Amino acid sequence: MSEMITADLVDLDLSADSKEAAARALAERMVALGRVTDLDGFLADVAAREAQMPTGLDGGIGIPHCRSEHVTEPTLAFGRSAAGIDFGAADGPADLIFLIAAPAGADDAHLTILSSLARQLMNAEFTDALRSAADADAAAALIRGEEPDGTGGVPGGVPEGIEDSEDSVDSVAVPAAASAGAATGSPDVGPEEGSQNGTDDGPRNGPDDGPAERGRPFRVVAVTSCPTGIAHTYMAAESLEKAGREAGVEVVVETQGSAGFTRLDPAVIEAADGVIFAHDVPVRDKDRFAGKPTVDTGVKAAINRPGELLDEVRGKAARGEVTAAGAAGTDGASGTTPVERGGKPGEGYGTKLRVWLMSGVSYMVPFVAAGGLLIALGFAIGGYEINKAPSVMDHFVWSQADSWAALLFQVGGVAFAFLVPVLAGYIAYGMADRPGLVPGFVGGSIALTVNAGFLGGLAAGLISGAVVMAIQRVRIPAALRGIMPVVVIPLISSAVVGFLMFVVIGKPIASAQKAMTDWLSGLSGANAVLLGALLGLMMCFDLGGPVNKVAYAFATAGIAVADPSDSAMKIMAAVMAAGMVPPLAMALATTVRGKLFNAAERENGKAAWVLGASFISEGAIPFAAADPLRVIPSSMVGGALTGALSMAFGATLRAPHGGIFVVPLIGNPLLYLVAIAAGVCVTTALVIVLKGLRKPAPGAVAQGPGGTDPSAPSPEAKQPVAA
Repeated sequence: MSEMITADLVDLDLSADSKEAAARALAERMVALGRVTDLDGFLADVAAREAQMPTGLDGGIGIPHCRSEHVTEPTLAFGRSAAGIDFGAADGPADLIFLIAAPAGADDAHLTILSSLARQLMNAEFTDALRSAADADAAAALIRGEEPDGTGGVPGGVPEGIEDSEDSVDSVAVPAAASAGAATGSPDVGPEEGSQNGTDDGPRNGPDDGPAERGRPFRVVAVTSCPTGIAHTYMAAESLEKAGREAGVEVVVETQGSAGFTRLDPAVIEAADGVIFAHDVPVRDKDRFAGKPTVDTGVKAAINRPGELLDEVRGKAARGEVTAAGAAGTDGASGTTPVERGGKPGEGYGTKLRVWLMSGVSYMVPFVAAGGLLIALGFAIGGYEINKAPSVMDHFVWSQADSWAALLFQVGGVAFAFLVPVLAGYIAYGMADRPGLVPGFVGGSIALTVNAGFLGGLAAGLISGAVVMAIQRVRIPAALRGIMPVVVIPLISSAVVGFLMFVVIGKPIASAQKAMTDWLSGLSGANAVLLGALLGLMMCFDLGGPVNKVAYAFATAGIAVADPSDSAMKIMAAVMAAGMVPPLAMALATTVRGKLFNAAERENGKAAWVLGASFISEGAIPFAAADPLRVIPSSMVGGALTGALSMAFGATLRAPHGGIFVVPLIGNPLLYLVAIAAGVCVTTALVIVLKGLRKPAPGAVAQGPGGTDPSAPSPEAKQPVAA
C-alpha cells in the first residue's frame, strides 16, 4: 500500500483565503499524484459534505473530508495557514487543515487509519508539533507517526507502519488509555479487551446498585456517528474518552463509522451507569441502551464539551432519570426521539412540532413521487379516461398500450394510498421512535376511512406520538419491559388512537378537509395568482427546508386523490416551477458572470443545471450559504414571479416531481416553461446586480485569525478542544 501522505501532499505555506480555495489547493496536489482523477468532481463532493455540517473544530483545526468515486486510494493532504481559514469553528479560523479523501468503496482498514488521524487531532502535543514542523518531510513524518531524522518518538503521531500492513489496523484504532483506571472503547475492541482496559474482571453487581455501592468509578457507554463516518465520529470518541480519564469516569465508545461498527458487549452496556449518544445520523440498534440515564446530542457537542456531557449523564443518574424500554427516551427536554436528537437542548415545542411534521413529510415524499409519476404516466399513455379502466387483474392485454397505462395508473394509485398512513406513522415515529409506528399507521388508515385525508393524517400522527410518549412515562417493573414495545404499547395506543379518530375528531377533521378542498376548487383570477406568488416565496425561502416542505406538502396533498381538482393541479404546477428557479438561476449566473463567483461556486453552478432541471431546490444551497443576503431574496422574487405566472397561465400538473422531465404531462407546457424562464432571468439579474455592488473589504486577505492584525498572537497559542 502506498503512503497515505507524503511530502508532496503537504503545504506549509497555504495561502488560500477561503475553505473552498484551501480544498482546491490541497486537492490539486492529490491530482498531481494520481490520487484524484477528477478535480472538479471531487471538490463538488467535498462541498456537498461541507454543506451538511461545517468541518471546523475548536483549536484551529479544519478537516474537510468526503468519500468520492473520484478518489483512487485513501489520501491525506495537509496545509498550514498563517492567516487562518474559516471552517465554521466557534473559536475562529483554522491554521491546520487536513483534507481527507476516501474512495467511495474504501475498505475497512483504510477507513480505520483515517479515523486514527481524527483521534490524534485531539492530542495537544501532536498539533503543537505540526505547528512547529520545519519542512514538508517532517510534517508528513509526524502525521505518519515516523521518527524523522532520528529525533525519537513523534508526539501523538499515528502509530508507525500504518502504510505497510493492514494487520496494524487494530493498533491504530485503539489509543492506549492514559490512566490505569480508565476504560476506552472502540469498534475494534472485543469484550475481553475492553475488560482489560481498566474495568474490573470480577462479578458485576446488579443494575440497581449505584457506583458508590459498587466501589468503582462511574461507567458510561457512548455511541458516536456523523454523516460520513470518517472524522467527527472518531474525534468525538477520543474526546469523550480523554474527558473520562480526566474525570475518573470509565468511558467505552462504540463508533458507528463508515467502516461499519462492532456492537458493544451486552455485559458492558448492562454494567454502565449512563449512556451518551453523540450523533448526526440515527443510532443503530438503539434499543440496546434502553433503561439507562441517557444524554442525546450532536456529534460536535462531544468534541467541544465532553466534560459537560459526562456531568449531565451523571446528574441524570443521580436523579434516577432513565429511558423506557424500546423507546428513545422519556425526557422530552433531552432530545431523545429520532428527530429531537437533531435539535439543540432547550428548543421549544414549536420547533419540535415543526420537526415532527417534517419527519412525516420526508418519509411520505417518496410515495408521492413514485405514485404521482406512475399515475401521470398512466394518463399520458392512456388518456384521462384511464381512471375508469377495469382492474388489470381482470383484463390485461400485453400488446395494448391501454393495458399498460391502466397498470401504471393502478400501481400509482396503490402507492398513493399509503400517503396518509405513512405521514401519520412517521410523525409518530419522530415523536416516540418505533413504538409510535403502529398507532400512527392505524390512525392514518382510519383518517382515510373517515375521509379526513391529509389533515386527518397530521392529527393522527401527533395524537399517536403523544399517546405513546405518555405510556412511556409510566414506570413499570423491569420484568415487564421486554413486552412493552411488542405488546402493551401497540395494543393500548392503537385502541386509544382508534377511539379518538373514529368517535371524537375524525368527522370534524373530515369536514375541514372538505372545506379546504372546496376552497381550492373555487380559486380563480387574482386569488389564484396571489396564492401562486405566496407558494413561490415559500419554495425559495429556505431551499428544501421546513418552509419549502410545507408548501410542497400542501401541493401534494391536493393531488393525492384519485381525481384531483383542476385547482389542485395548478397549485402543484406552480410549486414545482418555483422550486426549479433558484438552482437554475445560480447556474445561469455563474455562466454569465463567472467572475462574481469563486472557483468552487462555478463548479457548483455546473451541477445546479441538472439539479434545477430535476426540481431539486437544494442545488442552490451552496450559493445561499455563502451569500444568503443576496441569493435568498433574489430567489424569492424570481420564485414568486414564476408561481404567479404559472397560476395565471393555468398550467396543471398531475405528477408531484420530475422537473422538465415531466413537461409532456403538464397542461399548457409552453407557457409553463415561459413562467420558469421569467423567474430564472429575474433571479439571475438580481444576483448579478447585488453581487456587482459588493465591495471587498480592504486588506481582508492579510487579516489574521478572527480578523486580527498579523502581528497578533499566532494560532500556535490555540489548544485543542479536549485539552
